Amino acid sequence: MAVAAQEEAQRPTCWCCGNAFDEHDLTRLGTHPEVGVCAACARWLSRRARSTADADVHTVGAVVHRPFAATRDLVVRAGLQDWPLLGRVVRRLDRHLP
Repeated sequence: MAVAAQEEAQRPTCWCCGNAFDEHDLTRLGTHPEVGVCAACARWLSRRARSTADADVHTVGAVVHRPFAATRDLVVRAGLQDWPLLGRVVRRLDRHLP
């Protein structure tokens, strides 16, 4: 039991969500290799960066992306991703949307 706890304590953690991962499951930042981010948080960060960049842009891509971002925000605020059955569907769908 103590060995498992020690191994868990030595595993690197995601700087965003704080969960422990194997080293190969984290993405390190170029000039800050001490910062590791898991794949789920990297996708979240990418979406945040895209929505910030698209905030005042009126390109076709930005205009198409806005409804998806707004719907995603509503779902998260309502907590639908935590519902047993609907949450599973919403999370799976979220992986495939822009």
